[in-house]
Amino acid sequence: MRLHSTATPRGIVVRYRDTAAEERTHERASRTWVAQRLAALKRYEYGGEYDPAVRYEAPLYFVPNDTLVGVERARTLGIESEADLFGGVVPHAYIATKTITHPLVSPDARAPEGWSDTFASRVKDAVFPGYSAFSAQDARVAAERVLQRGSARVKLARGVGGLGQRVITSITELEEVLAELGPDALARDGVVVEWNLDEVTTYSVGQVRVGTLQASYCGTQRTTRNAEGVEVYGGSDLLVVRGGFEALSEVELTAEARLAVQQARKYDAAAREEFPGVIVSRRNYDVAHGLNGHARHCSGVLEQSWRIGGASAAEVAALEHFLQDPELHAVRASTVEVHGTAAQVPPHAIVQFRGDDPHTGPVTKYTVVEPYADAG
Repeated sequence: MRLHSTATPRGIVVRYRDTAAEERTHERASRTWVAQRLAALKRYEYGGEYDPAVRYEAPLYFVPNDTLVGVERARTLGIESEADLFGGVVPHAYIATKTITHPLVSPDARAPEGWSDTFASRVKDAVFPGYSAFSAQDARVAAERVLQRGSARVKLARGVGGLGQRVITSITELEEVLAELGPDALARDGVVVEWNLDEVTTYSVGQVRVGTLQASYCGTQRTTRNAEGVEVYGGSDLLVVRGGFEALSEVELTAEARLAVQQARKYDAAAREEFPGVIVSRRNYDVAHGLNGHARHCSGVLEQSWRIGGASAAEVAALEHFLQDPELHAVRASTVEVHGTAAQVPPHAIVQFRGDDPHTGPVTKYTVVEPYADAG
């Protein structure tokens, strides 16, 4: 799609990021690609990275790297509703992290500003057993309880792409994680201690709204190995439908996938109702299905993502197809991330990045959109 340009633009799409946050080369390239395509979808101009010193001549549409924290902060940028950004706004920092998912170990446990016990209670049937902790003592109590059922997974609150996690089988191993994190970061961000699963399939359930276009999806994630040999996020294969979550009931999904959608919808509804001020135009929920410590199948939401993410290129590519064909109901859209130089890119793929990233080495990122046979 060509970017729309006029002497007096209808609006301007800008990327927005915290200048203190590191942005790797391949991340910047893929986020820029998404922002440019969003500009085309909205018939806006693309204005690059937001500059507070610039006096913009048209309304702005923001594409933040991360979930924005602070309703007033968002309003100072002109963000009043989901129509003003691709991503989300939350009133308190922890709501944008993994710690939102689980309860504290006790009513008197250390908690961040704005903590909601009610949310964790509402979603307990849609997530795995586990706890969020903001002190070393609370983390120890959490680990002791979870380890009674088998191994535990400790996750840093702000880890992304499968990084910042460790499986532990003892309190000694937990102490190593806490020592590496440090007390200040633990108090500020917290950690999650939850069941560790085997034979895991991770589903992506999400929804995007851009202008009058809305799409929802369900699919599975894949992993790849980075230059250090660590297993990381490698892309998503999505079935994307036009409309809200209810439209997913009109397409063929496995029983596991339908359960994932049900759990994600419960989590999403609780978040919208329990946290006044939350604004979300792009939502993605990771839902895992696997075997627990007793070799029993279980399913639950791992975390939310209310920001541009690994699946966003596929989301936007699907929206483009829906815009081009008003009768189109569903498509299959995939994002692929491959580390190393051996990536084979299909001829019909849309490449967001292919090159050497100084932080990660050679990386290839691309998107593929294909017909859905039963789209009708």
